[in-house]
Amino acid sequence: MALARVYTRALIGIHAPEIRVEVDLARGMPGFTMVGMPATTVKEARDRVKTALMNAGFEYPPATRITVNLAPADIPKTGARYDLAIAVGILAASGQIPDTLLEQAEFYGELALTGELRAVNGLIPALLACRKKKRQAFVPIANEQEAGLVREQKSWLAADLVSVYEHLHEHQPLRESKPVDWACQAESDEGDLADVVGQEQAKRALLLSAAGRHHLLFVGPPGTGKTMLAQRLNGILPPLTEQEAMEIAAVKSVSFDYHHAESLTRRELRSPHHTCTSAALVGGGTGNSVRPGEISLANNALLFLDEFSEFSRHVLDCLREPLESGEITISRAGYNVKFPANFQLVCALNPSPCGQFDGSLANCRSTPDQILKYLSKLSGPLLDRIDIQVMVPRETESMSLNGATKQNNQPMTTSQAKNLVEKARLRQIRRQGCLNSEIKPKALKQICELSEKTEAFLATASEKMKLSHRAYHRTLRLARTIADLADSEVIEQQHLAEALNYRALDRLIDQVQSL
Repeated sequence: MALARVYTRALIGIHAPEIRVEVDLARGMPGFTMVGMPATTVKEARDRVKTALMNAGFEYPPATRITVNLAPADIPKTGARYDLAIAVGILAASGQIPDTLLEQAEFYGELALTGELRAVNGLIPALLACRKKKRQAFVPIANEQEAGLVREQKSWLAADLVSVYEHLHEHQPLRESKPVDWACQAESDEGDLADVVGQEQAKRALLLSAAGRHHLLFVGPPGTGKTMLAQRLNGILPPLTEQEAMEIAAVKSVSFDYHHAESLTRRELRSPHHTCTSAALVGGGTGNSVRPGEISLANNALLFLDEFSEFSRHVLDCLREPLESGEITISRAGYNVKFPANFQLVCALNPSPCGQFDGSLANCRSTPDQILKYLSKLSGPLLDRIDIQVMVPRETESMSLNGATKQNNQPMTTSQAKNLVEKARLRQIRRQGCLNSEIKPKALKQICELSEKTEAFLATASEKMKLSHRAYHRTLRLARTIADLADSEVIEQQHLAEALNYRALDRLIDQVQSL
């Protein structure tokens, strides 16, 4: 009888490949066949679409064999996002709507049995790909906030199947989505850096971590403010760029119930519990349904692992590759899914199982063997990827309410720290086009050039501290950040000495082994 072609998009990770929905109506035994590697949720569309068309007042083709082909056939299809495209294809093939606009349009949405449209996940990656094709999009009105985030993309907001029909017939145009300011984020509620009393070395480490985007580890007994310090890091980071905000929104769009612009583009401090599995941390799922994990939801943001040593070693070692590459690949039978994982890692742990070890066993209930076993969950290759390791000791003088006045009359505020971070990052971008933690090994020698004296100093220290090649390079990158904050064009010996000083866990292990 007739053939119609409608465009929509699949979802593989945060990639949205084009799907051509080809609908053929032929005389013969009534039936509805769907091909093109559809999952069970997609096959169920035949019942949803048929019922929605009839309940919305449309004519369902009688005595007709309907064949729906989702091409290309080698791309897995999951979910109910294809419902609207299939319904429009049937209406076009049966002559109930004109097909003049279908070549320049894409359709997304799940159909209720009444013909109403429901929100779908992963709309932002689809709209970004649609924009490259210069097509207009028809989306559920429930996805209005997401549609508004994608600039220069014409998206029509539809409440139901009837409103799409009226628009295509040019009877009653749909409402177009309005641009949403992605920068309209809620103010950070983590508190001000000046509220942290004492812990000057830890606050210095926060500043360095933010300036060069270095991974950070706090070591200290319970109640010394490790979690509070980690929460302050989010506030001193510079504002997101539009590209970073869209990357965050794309990951959140494919997961759970993120449909509001404010939550989609907000840089969050992700803090999974130490009992989480590797699938929860790096991403996973069953069959064709793969979701991003915590490391991807923390993309361009912070991943805070409290009680770092309580995580299983297997789970922690899953972080090693993403920390280097900035992405995670999840393999399934027949296809791979890639998610971005360019996160900044912040960790906190106690120095011993009882948390009271301070260099001596006087106040500690743990034996040296128990402490070493406790710390052995952290593999050497993983620790090498953490640039800054700093002790957060218990400071009795700062426990009083006026402790800040005794130590520092004018503690650094979040605003002041943020200005220093932005200045240091701008300097790095102008010099090498990336942040210091992202300097490639080939460019490291040129950007982090040392004098003969400082190079000899670093070589001696590295041999004494038994640093690996990775730790050696990361020490250089950290020293470069220290020099940038000091407005120094060259890396001095004092900058290297400070960088080498941020190896608190190494010193802790040496102390335990000497007991």
